[in-house]
Amino acid sequence: MRIKRPEPLGILRTEGAFYVVAVRTCGTDSDGRVGTGGTVVPRPTTASASTATQSMSTRSTFGTAKRIVAILIAIAIVLAAGIVVGQAPAIFGVEESPTASITFEDQEGNGTVVTIDEVSLSDGGFVVISDGDETLAVSDRLEAGTHENVTVESEDGELVGQLTATVHRDTTEDDRYAYEETDGEEDRPYLADGFPVSDTATVTTPGGDDPLAESFTVDSLEVPTTATTNETIEIVAGIENPTEFDAQQRVELRIDGRVLEYQVLDLSAGDSTNVTFSLETVGIAPGERTVGIYTDADGELETVEFEFHTDPSVSITDADEDNVTADVATPADGFVGIVDAEDNVTEGGDLVVEPKDVLGTSEALGPGEHENVTIPFDENATVAEDDELAAVLYEGDPNDLEGASAVEHDGEPVVTPFTIADGELPAEAVGEDGSEDGIGNETDDDTVEVEAEAGTGDGDS
Repeated sequence: MRIKRPEPLGILRTEGAFYVVAVRTCGTDSDGRVGTGGTVVPRPTTASASTATQSMSTRSTFGTAKRIVAILIAIAIVLAAGIVVGQAPAIFGVEESPTASITFEDQEGNGTVVTIDEVSLSDGGFVVISDGDETLAVSDRLEAGTHENVTVESEDGELVGQLTATVHRDTTEDDRYAYEETDGEEDRPYLADGFPVSDTATVTTPGGDDPLAESFTVDSLEVPTTATTNETIEIVAGIENPTEFDAQQRVELRIDGRVLEYQVLDLSAGDSTNVTFSLETVGIAPGERTVGIYTDADGELETVEFEFHTDPSVSITDADEDNVTADVATPADGFVGIVDAEDNVTEGGDLVVEPKDVLGTSEALGPGEHENVTIPFDENATVAEDDELAAVLYEGDPNDLEGASAVEHDGEPVVTPFTIADGELPAEAVGEDGSEDGIGNETDDDTVEVEAEAGTGDGDS
């Protein structure tokens, strides 16, 4: 089976499925149906074919010259525009997801300023300093690129202890941090594998009280090395009160810097105990995650490899001319998109759909299993009961179709063909070379060939 490199909205070859990629010319068989080469056209009658043949010979040379000139002019315009604005990839419809990275090392400060060793942002934004769930300070807006020794100053709180630095986007593009005041709707964090891009450091002050002198310490941390995303795992930390006073402090469990749970612990002077967290892994994105246990100014880290507990899938449970309902299992933040499975077939039988051709999307879905997911058709979409459709599982934002990509399993995209009248179409229902029994892009070896190319269009569902 041939597999080609996926791009945004690219769909790859697989058995009995149909996927979204960019449009190319498509072919017909002797009956004028979609096949493995050429262009889909109605089969002409004998009279019309004769007339077309006579006129074609007198116009072909001139028509060919006009097409060549038009193509050269279009290429020149696109390349010139790309050079002028420095964004040729965007002009060609290639739009990458925002990316960021940050390094925040342990340091000694003055209590009001901390220094970020290095931060990179693909789209610009802010560095936010927090203590648990409380935001303490926000940097000035940073332009896209890599920045070193970035200082972040607090006007109110003290920047001392175990602090987390998180990279946020500037989605409002007004140079003003607005995440809290918009309840998280704007200036959201950059994400990596579904988690905010962040780093944690211990900040002390010279000549002042050492936070560790008053903090409980984390002496040990036990976590499983692997886990699935639908079980409960135990995380055990050894906590000690090294001070001369009885004290009460918060002990936090964090995954990739994000606080998931905490316990308030009372310890007498010099005492120690084990603290156990029972972590429900449902909703945690698969991959290697950093598990941390933190006290006021100390912490320990371990890594856990999380494996998705089931095969990614989209199962159609109901469909009408307004909505499609499906049960979904997704290993990443994403959504389900509905596309036409018969109108965009290219040479070789590849199914190709641009973002503007997506007929409807679900709401954003987190990692895990979801029942009765509703995918409404776009208000401008017209769908008949016997139209051959496909439900595609995407990773990304349903409001950014050009930046989305098909979720893959065993190297193949997750796609379910169906019709409103008959529900899901089994693999054996896919006809060969455009036959009436199937969608029309089955190859000689009974696999579905699709090609991964960049999507173009307005990106609106």
